[in-house]
Amino acid sequence: MDREVTYADLKLTGNTGLETSSPPSLPQDVCQRPTWRQFALKLACTGIILLALAIIGLSVSVIFLKQKSSTEKSNVDVQEKRNETTERPSLLKCPMHWHLFQEKCLFFSNNHKPWNDSLAHCSTQESSLLLIQNQEELVFISNLTDKSLIFWIGLNFTLPEKKWKWINGSFLNSNILEIVGDNKENSCAHLSSTKVISEYCDGENRWICQKELKSIRNKGYPDS
Repeated sequence: MDREVTYADLKLTGNTGLETSSPPSLPQDVCQRPTWRQFALKLACTGIILLALAIIGLSVSVIFLKQKSSTEKSNVDVQEKRNETTERPSLLKCPMHWHLFQEKCLFFSNNHKPWNDSLAHCSTQESSLLLIQNQEELVFISNLTDKSLIFWIGLNFTLPEKKWKWINGSFLNSNILEIVGDNKENSCAHLSSTKVISEYCDGENRWICQKELKSIRNKGYPDS
């Protein structure tokens, strides 16, 4: 027996729940996530901040090093000045009533004594009778003295050498000074504004003391 094939038309209603629905929409915050441009901008901002911090740190380091170098230099200068003051404590000026010439301080007495007493007085003032080293010094001292005054200097005639000798042990250089008068025992030299004269050491005259600048003390030495 032949089988019968039956065809049936199926009609689907609109409310069957089988019709195709539209895809669901994405959450709103997904669309607000930063793009690659925003990420690059933030990265650049971070780099700038780090660079600024590095520059600030470098500047602070440079300032600190400069201050440290300046402080060390100041300490060195202070130490050098302290050493100079220790080594040369009184090189700024001569004592009161003394005259500065080159590296010497000169004192012109107002009193009168024999040559030996004048020598002793200079010694009490930590000085000696004048020693003339050159023509420049002779001219300078002559200009300071009154033409009517004479002064003992540290030069006398000695035996057995029979020569004029300075009190430091050196002999007179006749090219610097020429002695007017007798060359004999017990003769000492005194200086006027124009020449050096031989006279008996027992005579009484003014005198000139000298001291080196390095031995100055900041006080005056009264005449006696």
